[in-house]
Amino acid sequence: MNAPLPTAYRPCVGIMLLNAANRVFVARRIDMTSDAWQMPQGGIDPGEEPRAAALRELGEETGTDKAIIIGESSRWMNYDLPVEMIGQLWKGRYRGQTQKWFLMRFTGVDSDINIATETPEFTEWKWIEPAQLPDVIVPFKRDIYRQVVAEFSPLIHSTAR
Repeated sequence: MNAPLPTAYRPCVGIMLLNAANRVFVARRIDMTSDAWQMPQGGIDPGEEPRAAALRELGEETGTDKAIIIGESSRWMNYDLPVEMIGQLWKGRYRGQTQKWFLMRFTGVDSDINIATETPEFTEWKWIEPAQLPDVIVPFKRDIYRQVVAEFSPLIHSTAR
């Protein structure tokens, strides 16, 4: 008999980090063998506000705090893990994640980014066009990336440096 699937979503933040050319930071996960890239994201600690979590995650995953928040998603966005991955992540407690996304403007230079952090999550990083995001992410997160791009598009173009 199979155990029932969890119904809860893990609270998380996501970060769309833009450089001066309005290109987006993406990185390849250290624990993935596929050619999948992603934007920084991570869980919200108990009692932590999403904005604070986004700034913390930015530092933990990119090694820099040189960014300002210029936008926040109007709603939480959910995605489900593929059934075969449930149980492999987060001790099997969650079916996927519910994410609050933040648009940030990178205020530093590329050499300020250092993915060789205390607990590295990425092997390499690059800047890409926002429209390319759904094409580089794992398939089960593509819809979220489309939603993030659609929501932040007006801000991306109105805040060009």
